[in-house]
Order: sequence, then C-alpha cells, then structure tokens
Amino acid sequence: MADSALLNETARVLKLVQAGTPADAALRETLGRTRHSSAPALRRAVSRAVFAYFRWLRWLEPKQSLQKQAQAALDLQARFDRAPDSFKPEALAARAVPDWLKSEMDVPPDWLRQLQREPILWLRAKANDSLAGSSIAEHLVTVSLSDYRAESSLTAGIYLGQRDLFLTDEFRDGRFEIQDLASQLVGHACAPQPGQTWWDACAGEGGKTLHLSDLMQNKGLLWASDRSLRRLDHLKKRASRAGAFNYRAAPWDGSAKLPTKTKFDGVLVDAPCSGIGTWQRNPHARWTTQPSDIHELAAVQAKLLDHVAGSLKPGGRLVYAVCTLARAETTAIAEAFTAAHADFEPAPVFSSSQLSALSSQLFLHPHELNANGMFIAAWRRK
Repeated sequence: MADSALLNETARVLKLVQAGTPADAALRETLGRTRHSSAPALRRAVSRAVFAYFRWLRWLEPKQSLQKQAQAALDLQARFDRAPDSFKPEALAARAVPDWLKSEMDVPPDWLRQLQREPILWLRAKANDSLAGSSIAEHLVTVSLSDYRAESSLTAGIYLGQRDLFLTDEFRDGRFEIQDLASQLVGHACAPQPGQTWWDACAGEGGKTLHLSDLMQNKGLLWASDRSLRRLDHLKKRASRAGAFNYRAAPWDGSAKLPTKTKFDGVLVDAPCSGIGTWQRNPHARWTTQPSDIHELAAVQAKLLDHVAGSLKPGGRLVYAVCTLARAETTAIAEAFTAAHADFEPAPVFSSSQLSALSSQLFLHPHELNANGMFIAAWRRK
C-alpha cells in the first residue's frame, strides 16, 4: 500500500491533467514545489504512479477517488510485473489502447504487453567513451550496437540506478546523452562520414544532431533546422556541453523556402508524428492522440520529404524517421515518395544488419528492442 503523501501528490498531478495540462508538464508543475529531503524519491514515486494510472486507465473505477485509482493502478502494475501472462491478450487489446488504433496499424499481443511494462532508461556514450570507471558505471549495462551496424564502435547503455543523471559530472562534461536506443539507431542508419555535409531538417532540441556530429567526429558541416527558435536555442546549449562545434543552426518552418541552398551528402527528416511508438514511455498520449492527428501529420511528413529532396547531391542519402507505427505515417509515406521521385532509389537502412536484411524500410518494434517504436526508410539520389 502506497503512503498517503504519495497518493495525494499523485492526485494533485492527475487533477491538473484532467484540466487539460499534459502529464509531463503537470508533473513538473506539481513536483517542482517539493523541496524537503525526500523530494527526489517522492518525485520518482509520483511520476511512476501517474504513468501507471494512464497505463491501466481502462481497468480503473472512475467513480473512486483519484487516490484510490492511483493505488489500484500501482497494484495492477505490481501484478503485471510479477506475472505478465496473467493478463489475457484479449483484455490488453480491449483496454490498453484506444479502440480506433486497430484500423491504423497492426496491434500484436507482444507489443501490447510491452506497452504495459515500465520503460527502461537508455544512454548514449560519446564516441570511444565506455564510461568505465565513472560514477554511474556500477549501474550501467552496456549493449553493443554491432548487431545493427557492424562497423560501429559505439555502444548504448541501460541505466538501472536512481541518481538524477542531469546532476552528474559525467553529464555536465558531455560524456553521455540520455537517448533512447531507437533514436540512436536512426543516427546509425544515417551513417554520416567525417568531412561530409549533412542536414538534420527537423532537429528539435538536437538529440540526433549531437549524435550525427559525434559520428562525423566533429568534422565536416552539419546543418540543424527547426521551426522553433526555443528548441534551437536549447540545442546550442546542449552542443556547447557536448563539445559539438561542426554544426550550424537555422530556423525552417518546413515550407518550400529552404534555410540554405547547400547541397548535402545526406539529409535526415526526423519528422513530426503521432508518437505512437512512445506510448510505453508516455502512456497519457494513448488517450489524447486521435486518428485525425495521424492523417494531418502524414500530409506534413510527405511535404517535408518533397521539400528537402532537391537538396541532395547525386548519390546523396535521404533518411526518413518517425517514432510511430501507423501505416499512414510509415510505409504509405515511403511508398508514395518512391513513386513520386524517379530520381531516388530505395537504399538499405543499415549497411549491415541482422534486423533489416538490407531492407530500405524498417520497423523497430518496442517488444523486440525494449525501446521506443520507430520506422526508418532510406533512399539514394541517383
């Protein structure tokens, strides 16, 4: 049984969410006021309870108090963690995701079961830094990426500790980034080479930009664009900490008016999407995403690819990535681009991969990677 302080704080967060505040923002607003000595542990526990609430929402009794619902969600999570097979696939299909989802994508039982697990925390160490001997090494499980790109020497890590990683000396020194494995694999799919010129067209706050810079050994030129000046400003701060200096930031609203006339060796379009692939990590989004979002975003994704296509040099590599699994945002977009652009030909997502078998389109499934879901497609300009 959770203590009353935990359940009361959880209820405060859930009331904000019910009033229209996204779950992550509600957590920041509520827990940012918690200052006593047990605050870090309490913040972790409240975050866990809030996400359990949305993970098990359709199993809960809405007439009960939010405190009782939060306790019931934690009990369901504990039961699932002990015996996941005790939840029948039919029950998961009916309750774990919205009813409309089945018309937009395949919903396999293994994926549904993965959605109900608590997510793990992935790190990306900087090139040639295994973090051995660091203050977090004791709680770090290193995973080789050689299965996905044989010539890669970089590694991903799973962090199992309880420390706030943003406060560690290793993070301040730029030795690692907190980055999901699926996002790391997007960088390896790009496979940029030192000295090349690349464009991260939808850079956001720069997680993949920093990875591309690292893969390029800080050599060559990397453009990073986004419609949000705030995100680009955050990218500059992150790049300074990480020691990435071979990039140039420029705003771009996604229109046909490009931020530069530069011709690139490679372009990454990590497009805005419905985020279905992140539903394990962000269960609140299961109940706020609508089918209309998928189809509106699919139109945006298609335009982004069309607009950047002319920026590739002959022989240049175009990579499309979205953290969603919906057909309209994945295979439909890739097939439409191939059909409309005779000057591009599909290219292998990975140069050497047990997962892809040299496929030009690849789904990264959460239940196979223990990470976010992702779709990646690649082309070469003839």
